[in-house]
Amino acid sequence: MSTNVYISMCVSPGVQAMFSQQPQDLVVVAGQPVTLPCSIPGYHGVVLWIKDGLALGVGRDLSGYPRYTVIGDQSTGEHHLRIQHVEIMDDAVFECQAIQAAMRSRPARLTVLVPPEDPVISGGPMVSLRAGDPLNLTCHADNAKPAASIIWIRNGEVLNGAMYSKTLLRDGMRERTVSTLYLSASNIETGQQIICRASNKAVPNGKETSVIIDIQHLPLVNLSVEPQPILEGNMIQFHCSAKANPPVTMYRWAKGGNVIKEISGNTYEVMVDHSFFTEPVSCEVTNPLGNTNISRNVDVYFGPRMAAEPQSLQVDLGTDAVFNCGWTGNPSLTIVWMKKGSGVVLSNKNILTLKAVRQEDAGKYVCRAVVPKVGAGEKEVSLTVNGPPTISSTQTQQALHGEKGQIKCFIQSTPPPDRIAWSWKETVLESGTSGRYTVETVSTEEGVISTLTMSNIVPADFQTIYNCTAWNSFGSDTEIIRLKEQGGSNGLRLLTCHLHSPKGLLGTPVQFLINAII
Repeated sequence: MSTNVYISMCVSPGVQAMFSQQPQDLVVVAGQPVTLPCSIPGYHGVVLWIKDGLALGVGRDLSGYPRYTVIGDQSTGEHHLRIQHVEIMDDAVFECQAIQAAMRSRPARLTVLVPPEDPVISGGPMVSLRAGDPLNLTCHADNAKPAASIIWIRNGEVLNGAMYSKTLLRDGMRERTVSTLYLSASNIETGQQIICRASNKAVPNGKETSVIIDIQHLPLVNLSVEPQPILEGNMIQFHCSAKANPPVTMYRWAKGGNVIKEISGNTYEVMVDHSFFTEPVSCEVTNPLGNTNISRNVDVYFGPRMAAEPQSLQVDLGTDAVFNCGWTGNPSLTIVWMKKGSGVVLSNKNILTLKAVRQEDAGKYVCRAVVPKVGAGEKEVSLTVNGPPTISSTQTQQALHGEKGQIKCFIQSTPPPDRIAWSWKETVLESGTSGRYTVETVSTEEGVISTLTMSNIVPADFQTIYNCTAWNSFGSDTEIIRLKEQGGSNGLRLLTCHLHSPKGLLGTPVQFLINAII
Protein backbone atom coordinates (compact mmCIF):
# COMPACT_ATOMS: atom_id res chain seq x y z
CA MET A 1 0.00 0.00 0.00
CA SER A 2 1.43 3.37 -0.93
CA THR A 3 2.04 6.10 1.63
CA ASN A 4 -0.70 8.31 0.17
CA VAL A 5 -3.23 5.52 0.49
CA TYR A 6 -2.18 4.91 4.11
CA ILE A 7 -2.59 8.56 5.03
CA SER A 8 -6.03 8.69 3.43
CA MET A 9 -7.09 5.78 5.58
CA CYS A 10 -6.17 7.73 8.73
CA VAL A 11 -8.41 10.66 7.87
CA SER A 12 -12.22 10.48 7.51
CA PRO A 13 -13.44 10.95 3.92
CA GLY A 14 -14.20 14.55 3.07
CA VAL A 15 -12.51 15.81 6.22
CA GLN A 16 -9.28 17.82 6.29
CA ALA A 17 -7.36 17.08 9.47
CA MET A 18 -6.71 20.11 11.61
CA PHE A 19 -6.38 21.00 15.30
CA SER A 20 -9.52 22.20 17.07
CA GLN A 21 -7.62 22.39 20.37
CA GLN A 22 -3.93 22.89 20.93
CA PRO A 23 -1.89 23.07 24.13
CA GLN A 24 -1.31 26.53 25.52
CA ASP A 25 1.42 27.97 27.73
CA LEU A 26 0.56 27.18 31.34
CA VAL A 27 1.93 28.05 34.77
CA VAL A 28 1.22 25.51 37.51
CA VAL A 29 2.35 25.00 41.09
CA ALA A 30 4.23 21.80 41.81
CA GLY A 31 1.96 19.09 43.20
CA GLN A 32 -1.12 20.18 41.26
CA PRO A 33 -2.58 18.33 38.23
CA VAL A 34 -2.60 19.87 34.78
CA THR A 35 -4.17 18.98 31.41
CA LEU A 36 -2.69 19.98 28.05
CA PRO A 37 -5.49 19.84 25.41
CA CYS A 38 -5.09 18.36 21.92
CA SER A 39 -8.08 17.67 19.62
CA ILE A 40 -7.90 16.66 15.91
CA PRO A 41 -11.46 15.81 14.76
CA GLY A 42 -11.63 13.25 11.92
CA TYR A 43 -8.05 12.08 12.38
CA HIS A 44 -7.61 8.39 13.33
CA GLY A 45 -3.86 7.97 13.04
CA VAL A 46 -1.06 7.96 15.59
CA VAL A 47 -0.75 10.95 17.91
CA LEU A 48 2.50 11.60 19.76
CA TRP A 49 3.17 13.89 22.68
CA ILE A 50 6.62 15.49 22.52
CA LYS A 51 8.45 16.88 25.57
CA ASP A 52 11.50 19.05 24.92
CA GLY A 53 11.87 17.35 21.50
CA LEU A 54 11.54 13.75 22.77
CA ALA A 55 8.47 11.52 22.29
CA LEU A 56 6.81 10.41 25.51
CA GLY A 57 5.50 7.19 23.92
CA VAL A 58 3.57 5.83 20.96
CA GLY A 59 -0.07 6.83 20.78
CA ARG A 60 -1.80 6.56 24.12
CA ASP A 61 0.88 4.30 25.62
CA LEU A 62 2.89 6.43 28.06
CA SER A 63 3.97 3.58 30.32
CA GLY A 64 7.39 5.13 30.79
CA TYR A 65 5.76 8.08 32.54
CA PRO A 66 3.48 6.82 35.34
CA ARG A 67 2.11 10.32 36.09
CA TYR A 68 1.29 11.01 32.43
CA THR A 69 -1.99 9.87 30.82
CA VAL A 70 -3.60 10.57 27.44
CA ILE A 71 -7.28 11.17 28.08
CA GLY A 72 -10.37 12.04 26.02
CA ASP A 73 -12.52 10.32 23.40
CA GLN A 74 -10.11 8.97 20.82
CA SER A 75 -12.93 8.39 18.34
CA THR A 76 -13.58 12.14 18.20
CA GLY A 77 -9.91 12.97 17.97
CA GLU A 78 -9.30 13.90 21.63
CA HIS A 79 -5.74 13.25 22.82
CA HIS A 80 -5.36 15.42 25.93
CA LEU A 81 -2.24 14.98 28.06
CA ARG A 82 -3.02 14.72 31.79
CA ILE A 83 -0.15 15.13 34.29
CA GLN A 84 -0.81 14.16 37.90
CA HIS A 85 1.15 15.83 40.73
CA VAL A 86 3.29 18.11 38.57
CA GLU A 87 6.99 18.06 39.48
CA ILE A 88 9.91 20.31 38.63
CA MET A 89 11.02 17.84 35.92
CA ASP A 90 7.75 18.59 34.10
CA ASP A 91 8.94 22.15 33.42
CA ALA A 92 9.35 21.80 29.66
CA VAL A 93 8.00 22.55 26.16
CA PHE A 94 5.25 20.16 24.96
CA GLU A 95 3.86 19.47 21.47
CA CYS A 96 1.05 17.29 20.14
CA GLN A 97 1.86 15.68 16.76
CA ALA A 98 -0.39 13.85 14.24
CA ILE A 99 2.14 11.60 12.55
CA GLN A 100 0.25 10.41 9.46
CA ALA A 101 -1.11 13.90 8.80
CA ALA A 102 2.36 15.43 9.32
CA MET A 103 0.85 17.96 11.71
CA ARG A 104 2.24 19.39 14.90
CA SER A 105 0.66 21.75 17.41
CA ARG A 106 2.14 24.99 18.54
CA PRO A 107 4.81 24.46 21.23
CA ALA A 108 3.41 25.02 24.72
CA ARG A 109 5.61 25.99 27.64
CA LEU A 110 4.62 24.35 30.93
CA THR A 111 6.16 26.43 33.72
CA VAL A 112 6.29 24.72 37.09
CA LEU A 113 6.42 26.90 40.19
CA VAL A 114 7.95 25.41 43.33
CA PRO A 115 7.27 26.96 46.74
CA PRO A 116 10.27 27.40 49.03
CA GLU A 117 10.82 25.03 51.89
CA ASP A 118 10.05 26.38 55.35
CA PRO A 119 12.48 29.24 56.06
CA VAL A 120 15.09 28.75 58.77
CA ILE A 121 16.66 31.47 60.99
CA SER A 122 20.11 30.54 62.19
CA GLY A 123 20.36 30.34 65.98
CA GLY A 124 16.59 30.28 66.54
CA PRO A 125 14.13 30.08 68.12
CA MET A 126 15.75 32.19 70.92
CA VAL A 127 18.62 34.55 70.10
CA SER A 128 20.52 35.93 73.11
CA LEU A 129 22.97 38.82 73.12
CA ARG A 130 24.42 41.36 75.49
CA ALA A 131 23.09 44.87 75.73
CA GLY A 132 24.97 47.20 73.44
CA ASP A 133 25.76 44.50 70.86
CA PRO A 134 24.20 44.70 67.39
CA LEU A 135 21.98 41.91 66.09
CA ASN A 136 22.74 39.91 62.96
CA LEU A 137 20.09 37.45 61.82
CA THR A 138 20.39 35.10 58.82
CA CYS A 139 17.39 33.40 57.21
CA HIS A 140 17.46 31.01 54.27
CA ALA A 141 14.69 29.57 52.09
CA ASP A 142 15.67 26.66 49.83
CA ASN A 143 14.51 24.79 46.71
CA ALA A 144 12.21 27.48 45.30
CA LYS A 145 11.32 28.27 41.69
CA PRO A 146 11.43 31.12 41.14
CA ALA A 147 13.78 32.15 43.94
CA ALA A 148 12.00 33.13 47.15
CA SER A 149 11.74 36.73 48.26
CA ILE A 150 12.45 37.19 51.96
CA ILE A 151 11.16 39.96 54.19
CA TRP A 152 11.73 40.59 57.89
CA ILE A 153 8.82 41.69 60.07
CA ARG A 154 8.68 43.16 63.58
CA ASN A 155 5.53 44.34 65.32
CA GLY A 156 3.65 44.07 62.04
CA GLU A 157 6.07 46.34 60.18
CA VAL A 158 8.56 45.34 57.49
CA LEU A 159 12.20 45.96 58.42
CA ASN A 160 14.29 47.44 55.63
CA GLY A 161 17.99 47.22 54.92
CA ALA A 162 18.48 43.43 54.75
CA MET A 163 21.14 41.96 52.42
CA TYR A 164 20.14 39.20 49.97
CA SER A 165 21.91 36.52 47.93
CA LYS A 166 20.59 33.82 45.60
CA THR A 167 22.21 30.52 44.55
CA LEU A 168 21.09 28.35 41.62
CA LEU A 169 20.91 24.68 42.61
CA ARG A 170 22.30 21.74 40.62
CA ASP A 171 19.06 21.07 38.74
CA GLY A 172 19.48 24.49 37.13
CA MET A 173 15.94 25.52 38.02
CA ARG A 174 15.48 25.83 41.79
CA GLU A 175 17.26 28.43 43.88
CA ARG A 176 18.33 29.09 47.45
CA THR A 177 17.80 32.55 48.95
CA VAL A 178 19.74 33.85 51.96
CA SER A 179 18.87 37.11 53.73
CA THR A 180 20.91 38.78 56.46
CA LEU A 181 19.37 41.44 58.70
CA TYR A 182 21.46 43.87 60.74
CA LEU A 183 19.93 45.82 63.62
CA SER A 184 21.87 48.28 65.76
CA ALA A 185 21.79 47.91 69.54
CA SER A 186 19.54 50.95 69.84
CA ASN A 187 16.97 49.36 67.54
CA ILE A 188 16.25 46.13 69.43
CA GLU A 189 14.53 45.23 72.69
CA THR A 190 14.39 42.05 74.67
CA GLY A 191 11.30 39.96 74.12
CA GLN A 192 10.76 41.20 70.59
CA GLN A 193 9.66 38.68 67.98
CA ILE A 194 11.25 38.98 64.56
CA ILE A 195 9.70 37.06 61.67
CA CYS A 196 11.34 35.84 58.47
CA ARG A 197 8.77 35.38 55.70
CA ALA A 198 9.68 33.70 52.40
CA SER A 199 7.37 33.82 49.38
CA ASN A 200 7.30 33.37 45.63
CA LYS A 201 4.63 32.99 42.95
CA ALA A 202 3.93 29.44 44.11
CA VAL A 203 3.09 30.59 47.64
CA PRO A 204 2.13 34.31 47.53
CA ASN A 205 1.15 34.41 51.21
CA GLY A 206 4.54 33.05 52.11
CA LYS A 207 5.94 30.74 54.73
CA GLU A 208 7.45 32.11 57.90
CA THR A 209 9.45 31.38 60.99
CA SER A 210 10.42 33.59 63.90
CA VAL A 211 12.89 34.13 66.73
CA ILE A 212 12.57 35.83 70.12
CA ILE A 213 15.25 38.34 71.09
CA ASP A 214 16.71 37.96 74.58
CA ILE A 215 18.88 40.94 75.54
CA GLN A 216 20.81 40.53 78.75
CA HIS A 217 21.80 43.78 80.41
CA LEU A 218 22.73 45.50 83.63
CA PRO A 219 19.83 46.90 85.66
CA LEU A 220 18.15 49.96 84.12
CA VAL A 221 17.25 52.07 87.13
CA ASN A 222 14.94 55.01 87.78
CA LEU A 223 14.89 56.80 91.17
CA SER A 224 11.80 58.84 92.04
CA VAL A 225 10.62 60.65 95.17
CA GLU A 226 7.11 61.43 96.44
CA PRO A 227 5.19 63.50 97.33
CA GLN A 228 5.98 66.70 95.43
CA PRO A 229 6.67 69.47 96.26
CA ILE A 230 8.92 68.52 99.16
CA LEU A 231 8.73 70.47 102.41
CA GLU A 232 11.29 70.17 105.14
CA GLY A 233 9.95 68.07 108.04
CA ASN A 234 7.60 66.02 105.87
CA MET A 235 7.78 62.27 105.26
CA ILE A 236 8.89 61.38 101.74
CA GLN A 237 9.42 58.07 99.94
CA PHE A 238 12.14 57.25 97.46
CA HIS A 239 11.27 54.51 94.98
CA CYS A 240 13.97 52.67 93.07
CA SER A 241 12.45 50.91 90.03
CA ALA A 242 14.65 48.66 87.93
CA LYS A 243 14.48 46.52 84.79
CA ALA A 244 17.10 43.83 84.54
CA ASN A 245 17.87 40.66 82.58
CA PRO A 246 18.84 38.45 84.41
CA PRO A 247 16.61 39.64 87.30
CA VAL A 248 17.66 41.92 90.18
CA THR A 249 19.36 40.19 93.10
CA MET A 250 20.01 43.11 95.52
CA TYR A 251 19.22 46.77 96.35
CA ARG A 252 21.53 49.02 98.36
CA TRP A 253 20.77 52.58 99.56
CA ALA A 254 23.11 55.40 100.59
CA LYS A 255 22.85 59.07 101.61
CA GLY A 256 25.73 61.41 101.04
CA GLY A 257 27.89 58.37 100.24
CA ASN A 258 27.09 56.59 103.51
CA VAL A 259 25.38 53.20 103.20
CA ILE A 260 21.97 52.86 104.88
CA LYS A 261 22.30 49.29 106.14
CA GLU A 262 18.79 48.91 107.58
CA ILE A 263 17.15 49.36 104.15
CA SER A 264 17.32 46.46 101.67
CA GLY A 265 14.19 46.78 99.49
CA ASN A 266 13.37 49.02 96.56
CA THR A 267 11.80 51.83 98.70
CA TYR A 268 13.24 54.19 101.31
CA GLU A 269 10.93 56.27 103.51
CA VAL A 270 12.32 59.06 105.67
CA MET A 271 11.52 62.44 107.23
CA VAL A 272 13.34 65.01 105.14
CA ASP A 273 15.52 67.75 106.65
CA HIS A 274 17.87 70.40 105.28
CA SER A 275 20.74 67.91 104.87
CA PHE A 276 18.93 66.28 101.95
CA PHE A 277 19.35 69.53 99.98
CA THR A 278 23.08 68.92 99.63
CA GLU A 279 23.51 65.18 100.31
CA PRO A 280 22.09 63.11 97.42
CA VAL A 281 20.32 59.82 97.98
CA SER A 282 21.56 56.91 95.86
CA CYS A 283 20.19 53.49 94.96
CA GLU A 284 22.47 50.70 93.73
CA VAL A 285 20.83 47.74 91.95
CA THR A 286 22.65 44.47 91.28
CA ASN A 287 22.06 41.47 89.00
CA PRO A 288 24.41 38.63 87.88
CA LEU A 289 25.96 40.88 85.19
CA GLY A 290 26.92 43.67 87.59
CA ASN A 291 25.37 46.73 89.25
CA THR A 292 23.96 50.16 88.40
CA ASN A 293 23.99 53.15 90.77
CA ILE A 294 21.74 56.20 90.46
CA SER A 295 21.40 59.20 92.77
CA ARG A 296 19.38 62.40 93.07
CA ASN A 297 18.95 65.47 95.24
CA VAL A 298 15.64 66.37 96.83
CA ASP A 299 13.81 69.27 95.13
CA VAL A 300 13.79 72.60 96.94
CA TYR A 301 11.78 75.78 96.45
CA PHE A 302 13.07 78.09 93.72
CA GLY A 303 11.83 81.11 91.84
CA PRO A 304 10.75 81.08 88.19
CA ARG A 305 13.32 79.78 85.72
CA MET A 306 12.88 79.93 81.99
CA ALA A 307 12.41 76.46 80.48
CA ALA A 308 11.11 77.44 77.03
CA GLU A 309 11.95 80.99 76.01
CA PRO A 310 9.22 82.68 73.95
CA GLN A 311 10.22 84.02 70.57
CA SER A 312 9.10 87.20 68.86
CA LEU A 313 6.79 86.49 65.93
CA GLN A 314 6.07 87.98 62.54
CA VAL A 315 2.75 86.67 61.18
CA ASP A 316 0.38 87.49 58.35
CA LEU A 317 -2.76 89.53 58.89
CA GLY A 318 -5.72 87.26 59.72
CA THR A 319 -3.60 84.28 60.81
CA ASP A 320 -3.03 83.02 64.35
CA ALA A 321 -0.06 84.01 66.50
CA VAL A 322 1.04 81.42 69.07
CA PHE A 323 3.57 82.28 71.80
CA ASN A 324 4.99 79.55 74.04
CA CYS A 325 6.51 80.59 77.35
CA GLY A 326 7.76 77.78 79.63
CA TRP A 327 8.70 78.38 83.27
CA THR A 328 9.73 76.03 86.07
CA GLY A 329 9.44 76.83 89.76
CA ASN A 330 8.95 75.23 93.14
CA PRO A 331 6.32 75.42 94.55
CA SER A 332 3.87 75.74 91.66
CA LEU A 333 4.04 79.01 89.80
CA THR A 334 1.45 81.21 88.08
CA ILE A 335 1.89 82.38 84.49
CA VAL A 336 0.26 85.54 83.13
CA TRP A 337 0.32 86.84 79.55
CA MET A 338 -0.41 90.56 78.97
CA LYS A 339 0.04 93.09 76.22
CA LYS A 340 2.54 95.64 77.41
CA GLY A 341 0.83 98.71 78.77
CA SER A 342 -2.69 97.22 78.80
CA GLY A 343 -2.85 95.38 82.15
CA VAL A 344 -5.42 92.95 80.70
CA VAL A 345 -4.65 89.26 81.33
CA LEU A 346 -4.75 87.40 78.02
CA SER A 347 -3.80 83.91 79.23
CA ASN A 348 -2.81 82.01 82.37
CA LYS A 349 -1.20 79.17 80.45
CA ASN A 350 2.20 78.62 78.89
CA ILE A 351 0.71 79.21 75.46
CA LEU A 352 -0.83 82.47 74.31
CA THR A 353 -2.86 82.19 71.11
CA LEU A 354 -4.05 85.30 69.31
CA LYS A 355 -6.69 84.32 66.76
CA ALA A 356 -6.93 86.05 63.36
CA VAL A 357 -4.55 88.87 64.29
CA ARG A 358 -5.25 92.44 63.23
CA GLN A 359 -2.87 95.33 62.71
CA GLU A 360 -3.73 96.69 66.16
CA ASP A 361 -2.54 93.41 67.74
CA ALA A 362 1.04 94.27 66.82
CA GLY A 363 3.23 95.33 69.73
CA LYS A 364 5.01 94.04 72.82
CA TYR A 365 3.73 91.14 74.95
CA VAL A 366 4.92 90.10 78.41
CA CYS A 367 4.99 86.58 79.87
CA ARG A 368 5.25 86.85 83.67
CA ALA A 369 5.67 83.99 86.15
CA VAL A 370 5.25 84.22 89.92
CA VAL A 371 6.19 81.72 92.65
CA PRO A 372 4.37 82.92 95.79
CA LYS A 373 6.71 84.16 98.52
CA VAL A 374 9.73 83.17 96.41
CA GLY A 375 10.09 85.38 93.38
CA ALA A 376 8.91 86.44 89.93
CA GLY A 377 10.26 86.64 86.40
CA GLU A 378 9.12 87.95 83.05
CA LYS A 379 10.03 87.88 79.37
CA GLU A 380 9.05 90.41 76.71
CA VAL A 381 8.45 89.51 73.06
CA SER A 382 7.23 91.38 70.00
CA LEU A 383 4.45 90.65 67.55
CA THR A 384 4.76 92.04 64.05
CA VAL A 385 1.74 91.70 61.76
CA ASN A 386 2.22 91.39 58.01
CA GLY A 387 -0.52 93.12 56.02
CA PRO A 388 -1.30 95.69 53.37
CA PRO A 389 0.25 99.14 53.77
CA THR A 390 -1.57 101.84 55.72
CA ILE A 391 -1.13 105.40 54.45
CA SER A 392 -1.86 108.67 56.25
CA SER A 393 -1.01 112.30 55.58
CA THR A 394 1.06 113.39 58.54
CA GLN A 395 1.85 116.97 57.42
CA THR A 396 -0.35 119.88 56.35
CA GLN A 397 0.28 121.78 53.14
CA GLN A 398 1.75 125.27 53.02
CA ALA A 399 1.90 126.11 49.35
CA LEU A 400 2.15 129.59 47.85
CA HIS A 401 1.68 130.47 44.24
CA GLY A 402 5.10 130.67 42.59
CA GLU A 403 6.80 128.99 45.53
CA LYS A 404 7.95 125.40 46.12
CA GLY A 405 5.32 123.09 47.67
CA GLN A 406 5.40 119.62 49.20
CA ILE A 407 2.94 116.78 49.81
CA LYS A 408 3.98 113.99 52.20
CA CYS A 409 2.41 110.65 52.91
CA PHE A 410 3.41 108.45 55.83
CA ILE A 411 3.33 104.68 55.10
CA GLN A 412 3.25 101.98 57.78
CA SER A 413 3.84 98.56 56.21
CA THR A 414 5.04 95.11 57.24
CA PRO A 415 6.64 93.82 55.13
CA PRO A 416 8.05 97.09 53.78
CA PRO A 417 6.37 98.44 50.64
CA ASP A 418 7.62 97.01 47.36
CA ARG A 419 6.53 100.12 45.46
CA ILE A 420 5.36 103.69 46.18
CA ALA A 421 3.93 105.88 43.46
CA TRP A 422 2.45 109.38 43.16
CA SER A 423 -0.06 109.96 40.39
CA TRP A 424 -1.96 113.00 39.13
CA LYS A 425 -3.70 113.68 35.86
CA GLU A 426 -1.86 111.46 33.34
CA THR A 427 1.40 111.38 35.29
CA VAL A 428 2.80 108.59 37.48
CA LEU A 429 6.08 109.15 39.32
CA GLU A 430 7.72 106.68 41.70
CA SER A 431 11.10 108.35 42.22
CA GLY A 432 13.38 110.96 40.79
CA THR A 433 12.37 114.11 38.93
CA SER A 434 9.91 114.72 36.12
CA GLY A 435 9.59 118.34 35.07
CA ARG A 436 8.61 120.42 38.10
CA TYR A 437 7.98 117.33 40.22
CA THR A 438 10.38 115.34 42.40
CA VAL A 439 9.63 112.23 44.53
CA GLU A 440 11.84 111.34 47.49
CA THR A 441 11.33 108.41 49.90
CA VAL A 442 12.86 108.16 53.38
CA SER A 443 12.62 105.17 55.75
CA THR A 444 12.25 105.74 59.51
CA GLU A 445 11.74 103.48 62.53
CA GLU A 446 7.99 104.20 62.40
CA GLY A 447 7.58 103.68 58.65
CA VAL A 448 8.29 105.25 55.27
CA ILE A 449 7.76 108.91 54.30
CA SER A 450 7.26 109.66 50.62
CA THR A 451 7.43 113.34 49.59
CA LEU A 452 6.21 114.87 46.34
CA THR A 453 7.91 118.24 45.80
CA MET A 454 6.55 120.74 43.27
CA SER A 455 8.72 123.67 42.18
CA ASN A 456 7.13 126.97 41.11
CA ILE A 457 3.52 126.29 42.16
CA VAL A 458 1.04 127.28 39.46
CA PRO A 459 -2.76 127.80 39.83
CA ALA A 460 -3.47 124.45 38.14
CA ASP A 461 -1.69 122.68 41.01
CA PHE A 462 -4.50 123.73 43.32
CA GLN A 463 -7.08 122.09 41.08
CA THR A 464 -5.21 118.79 40.79
CA ILE A 465 -5.96 115.59 42.76
CA TYR A 466 -2.80 113.84 43.95
CA ASN A 467 -2.73 110.11 44.74
CA CYS A 468 -0.10 108.50 46.98
CA THR A 469 -0.25 104.67 46.59
CA ALA A 470 1.87 101.98 48.26
CA TRP A 471 2.00 98.24 47.53
CA ASN A 472 3.42 95.18 49.21
CA SER A 473 2.79 91.44 48.77
CA PHE A 474 -0.41 91.67 50.84
CA GLY A 475 -2.14 94.51 48.99
CA SER A 476 -2.11 98.26 48.63
CA ASP A 477 -3.47 101.51 50.08
CA THR A 478 -4.10 104.89 48.49
CA GLU A 479 -4.48 108.38 49.90
CA ILE A 480 -5.91 111.23 47.82
CA ILE A 481 -4.74 114.76 48.63
CA ARG A 482 -5.95 118.15 47.42
CA LEU A 483 -3.53 121.05 47.61
CA LYS A 484 -5.02 124.35 48.77
CA GLU A 485 -3.54 127.73 48.04
CA GLN A 486 -2.24 129.52 51.09
CA GLY A 487 -4.00 132.85 51.80
CA GLY A 488 -2.41 136.24 52.24
CA SER A 489 -2.87 136.45 56.02
CA ASN A 490 -2.66 134.22 59.05
CA GLY A 491 -5.59 131.89 59.12
CA LEU A 492 -6.85 128.38 58.78
CA ARG A 493 -6.73 126.41 55.55
CA LEU A 494 -8.32 123.09 54.71
CA LEU A 495 -6.43 120.08 53.39
CA THR A 496 -8.88 117.46 52.21
CA CYS A 497 -7.79 113.78 52.07
CA HIS A 498 -9.75 110.87 50.70
CA LEU A 499 -8.53 107.64 52.30
CA HIS A 500 -8.77 104.60 50.10
CA SER A 501 -8.43 100.93 50.88
CA PRO A 502 -7.32 98.52 48.14
CA LYS A 503 -11.04 98.17 47.23
CA GLY A 504 -11.92 101.88 47.07
CA LEU A 505 -13.01 104.77 49.26
CA LEU A 506 -13.31 104.00 52.93
CA GLY A 507 -15.51 107.00 53.65
CA THR A 508 -16.19 110.65 53.02
CA PRO A 509 -13.37 113.19 52.68
CA VAL A 510 -11.61 114.16 55.89
CA GLN A 511 -10.76 117.82 56.29
CA PHE A 512 -7.76 118.88 58.29
CA LEU A 513 -7.57 122.43 59.63
CA ILE A 514 -4.21 123.91 58.77
CA ASN A 515 -2.78 126.92 60.49
CA ALA A 516 -1.33 128.66 57.49
CA ILE A 517 1.32 131.12 58.44
CA ILE A 518 2.39 133.59 55.83
